[in-house]
Amino acid sequence: METILLIDDEVDVLYSFRRIFADSGVDILTSSNGEEGLAKILSAKPDMVLMDVRMAGLSGLETLRKIRELDTKLPVIIMTAYGTTQTAIEAMKLGAYNYILKPFDVPKLKSLIFTTLKASKAIHQTNAFKPLLETEDYEQGIIGRSEPMQEVFKLIGQVASSSATVMVTGESGTGKELIAKSLHKNGNRAAKPFIAINCAAIPETLLESELFGHEKGAFTGAHTQRIGRFEHCHGGTLFLDEVGDMPLATQAKILRIIQTGAFERVGGNTPVSVDVRIIAATNKALEVAVAKKEFREDLFYRLNVVRIHMPTLRERRGDIKLLVNFFIKKISQTQGQLPKSISEQALEALESHSWPGNVRELENVIHRALVVATGDIILLGNLPAELQVSSAEKSPVPDSRSGSEVPTPNAPSHSNPAQPQSVEQLSKLLFQWARTQKQLRILPAVERALVIQSLAETNGNQVQAAKLLGITRATLRKRIEKFAITQHLEVG
Repeated sequence: METILLIDDEVDVLYSFRRIFADSGVDILTSSNGEEGLAKILSAKPDMVLMDVRMAGLSGLETLRKIRELDTKLPVIIMTAYGTTQTAIEAMKLGAYNYILKPFDVPKLKSLIFTTLKASKAIHQTNAFKPLLETEDYEQGIIGRSEPMQEVFKLIGQVASSSATVMVTGESGTGKELIAKSLHKNGNRAAKPFIAINCAAIPETLLESELFGHEKGAFTGAHTQRIGRFEHCHGGTLFLDEVGDMPLATQAKILRIIQTGAFERVGGNTPVSVDVRIIAATNKALEVAVAKKEFREDLFYRLNVVRIHMPTLRERRGDIKLLVNFFIKKISQTQGQLPKSISEQALEALESHSWPGNVRELENVIHRALVVATGDIILLGNLPAELQVSSAEKSPVPDSRSGSEVPTPNAPSHSNPAQPQSVEQLSKLLFQWARTQKQLRILPAVERALVIQSLAETNGNQVQAAKLLGITRATLRKRIEKFAITQHLEVG
């Protein structure tokens, strides 16, 4: 049986909690002050703590600070009748799992308690952080053991030492610049500069000046001569990101540099010779752009000597665990913290997400989770809501339009007291999921599903099913007829 320790100096509150949770399958321990509560934490090892802020002796925040010294994983919910902004901030800074105000909404309180107990179980089932990668993998930053990534690594090894131009393709966020850096680092130019420029981020009027530099007086504001990226990169590697967005006039100059190794600064007429390896990247289909006369065909073939395609994260789901491990270590080091662990449930949610933003999106999600996680474990609840929806178990629910079945998250199991969620939470999850079902009329679909489930729960007894739904039997029969329901009906 799961155990809750309630620390509060109000006798009425202690009594009320015992009554509220009398038949909930949990054991309630009580303490009237912080000192006694700390002693019970050591002796009884509760699964969670619910504690008032204002108490005689040690305050709630002081007690929370000492709890964290004893146990960094124990979930603590702070409660108070005095909801000041600073109290809430301090409680969360000290590692409180949550913060609630008195008086309580009992259904919401129960939901929060059971959710916290479930989180406590996940926390204690999670193993400590263990590095899954070699040191050099962390240094390179290109993570992956999947077959598509192994092909990428092979190509890098084959072309890194040459000076051939390389085209890196792939969706945004797949890590194209990391490939360019790896080609440079593992090639003969590693001791020379590596310079990256995003062709889509610089206005067309400034791009040529950025790339080629300009002479004094070339345009208004050009008070001195300026050296461009090509000259700064002499002997090294220039990475042209989003090259598909480069203006046609600039494309012509890039083509000339590749052909002759020379260019003129803006406003100048003296050729400047450079030795630069060009690596280009794009998330566009340049073949289509060539056909539309939006990209020079001759430049396309000059850049596309070797092509390396970066797979999407959807195509390499087996690498997600490695990437999560990498980002936890990387971000934790940046923030000066010890790496956190991640629960299996949270990891499963990450592995099942579609990742339209690819590896960059995953990094952002891990960064957010590390910030909002109150303990040493990243839990499912620390992930964005859309990932929590995608991780929910799916079960067929009839679609009211045709009687066909569409997937939707399962309702919480009533056999486990740690499962239930509030109606508000379930509604939020349902609407987030429904956004992916563009033709779904949500209210009729949910209504039909609830009628069928109520009949299943009561073995077809319509009187009991109607009572379970909170409607009359006559109303239930109308719904059965309206939705043409035949499942689970009593015979005769």
